[in-house]
Amino acid sequence: MMAPKDIIDTLAGIEPGSTLDAIRARRLQARENAQKSYLSLFEPVDPGDFSLAERAAVAAFVTGLHGESPVAAFYRDKLGANADGAALVEPIQIEIERGKTTGPYGAFPAGPLSAENKAGLIYRVSAERKPQLGNRLVAALEHAHLLVFRPRDAASADMKALLAAGWSTTGIVTFSQLVAFLSFQVRVVSGLRTLAAASA
Repeated sequence: MMAPKDIIDTLAGIEPGSTLDAIRARRLQARENAQKSYLSLFEPVDPGDFSLAERAAVAAFVTGLHGESPVAAFYRDKLGANADGAALVEPIQIEIERGKTTGPYGAFPAGPLSAENKAGLIYRVSAERKPQLGNRLVAALEHAHLLVFRPRDAASADMKALLAAGWSTTGIVTFSQLVAFLSFQVRVVSGLRTLAAASA
């Protein structure tokens, strides 16, 4: 059985034998671990109570918040290709536009870092989209936005909101790993595409 093509190579447009392929090969373990992370988060043998459609919806939202890119397009297409996710593409796209901002925002505990406190958008899913998305995804998108733009403000109350919306503790852990992976993936792909453009 043929191994799936490396997702970061695919999104960055890296061809076998290219200069960037050689650069990535120098960090083989990091390359392999990133691929394993993608497969475990987006193509798990058993997704448990965090469905593949929900994973794709969160991914489309998070990568869309980072701006239009091959990564955002990939996850938007992935959501659209899922039988349970196709109807979510439009509401997710609308919520991306509503949630776009710059960051990071938030407040540090009282002390020297308080000088860096910065107020910003506290995102909430629109009332019109809540019935389309359902309680679980509404809570997920709001929490994902928090992790992307206001990570320093994350508190136990935010976890309780996910639990109240029907997320399990295991699901929340996987969800957090997924959002962190996506932020990493967006940055790596962006950096590699910048290198490719510069070398061209």
